[in-house]
Amino acid sequence: MTLTSSFRWSALAAAALLSGCSFIPVHERPAAPVAADWPATAGALPQGATAAADLPWQAFVHDAQLRELIALALDSSRDLRIAVQNIEQARAQYQIRRADQFPTLGASATGSRSAPNPYAAFGGPSVASSYSVGIGVSAWELDFFGRVAALKEAALASYLATEEARRSAQISLVASVASTWLQLKTDTALLALAERTLATREQSLRLTRLRFENGASSALDMRQAESLAATAQAARAQQQRLRAQDINLLTLLVGQPLPEALIPPSASADAATELPTFAEVPAGLPSDLLLRRPDIRAAEQQLIGANASIGAARASFFPRITLTASLGRVSADLDGLFGAGGSKGWSFAPGITLPIFDMGRNQANLDAARAGREIAVAQYEKAVQTAFREVADALAGRATLADQLAALQAQATAERDRLRLADLRYRNGIASFLDLLDAQRSLFAVEQALAQARLAQRANEVALYKALGGGWTEPPAPQAADAR
Repeated sequence: MTLTSSFRWSALAAAALLSGCSFIPVHERPAAPVAADWPATAGALPQGATAAADLPWQAFVHDAQLRELIALALDSSRDLRIAVQNIEQARAQYQIRRADQFPTLGASATGSRSAPNPYAAFGGPSVASSYSVGIGVSAWELDFFGRVAALKEAALASYLATEEARRSAQISLVASVASTWLQLKTDTALLALAERTLATREQSLRLTRLRFENGASSALDMRQAESLAATAQAARAQQQRLRAQDINLLTLLVGQPLPEALIPPSASADAATELPTFAEVPAGLPSDLLLRRPDIRAAEQQLIGANASIGAARASFFPRITLTASLGRVSADLDGLFGAGGSKGWSFAPGITLPIFDMGRNQANLDAARAGREIAVAQYEKAVQTAFREVADALAGRATLADQLAALQAQATAERDRLRLADLRYRNGIASFLDLLDAQRSLFAVEQALAQARLAQRANEVALYKALGGGWTEPPAPQAADAR
């Protein structure tokens, strides 16, 4: 350490002693690197509704079966179990750092006998005995420069960050279960659609084959009918696979086998129209995310912890003062240890360690702590930007998906009427079989797109609820305040 550096740190130490003996930089929340309002494409927002972060998932989800699935997942999820244990681990680490600020008291008792006794020649016993009992303080660091306090603050920030991470895990789990449930119901509806379409096309194929055998239809018509039937068979097999995979994913999220009563029957008729509905939530302002999203709050706690690490690294440049002391009784006779034969014994051993030359270790630790803070700032800003993007995307979806769904519903109505007319014209010999097949293909594609649009609209509502920090209910009494 150079003379200039020593003078600088000595001045900083004096200032720290006057300001409470802490080298931790003052925490200032970084400015949010996002716009002050949502994009114009967000559309109209509901007024007077409960904010997503204040709306329990039980109130957000209207479907009773989905609420039951989410409750099962919250009880059995391994991810949540890991998050809870991470909290307990961080809490224990914080308690360890907090305990470092107080002296450790311990009781001790010793006894020894040895021969020959060097004082035996002067009339003493041939065996020397020594007994002692007392209490003592072992190497307690007097935290004049705030190193131990800074480590405690870093541990507290880590603990609070794990609390927020647990909330984020619950939000993600609620959203994942809801999204997978929507996907399962949609794939079930698409499976029912594929089976209905296959039955219609197989019937059409039988009629076309009969007409071909009687010379009333061409081989081209029969081949086209066979192709359409095979297409429907492939679609049915695909939807069977997707539905089975949805059930497997939902089972993983729930953490236990799904009750049969909660699995939509594969023969469900028009299950797409039975997709569960959700409560509508307002978006609020982008600044609200800084206070409501657990992942952003966790990133801020990590930043606070990085600041505390800088304080601990700065304090390492200054002396560490430790205290070791003991008080008890000593006697050469066990029977007289607490009587007249014993005597008081005590020791007081303060110690000071001052770094003089460490090959730049302390400076490197400080540089690493400062770099860690810059990383934490970047992570915080990225968390804010990611949250802004997620909400903006969901708002854009809310503004456009309703129009898309209405257009597809109108198209499906037109295609159904077109198929009816094409079938009537074909039966009367006015239109070709190709017109009928084209109408069947178009209606099948539109009905598939309509089911996917219904899914996208409902899934977007879940995504917006999650992006706004919904899905977690705050505990009535936060434990973090008591922990200090």
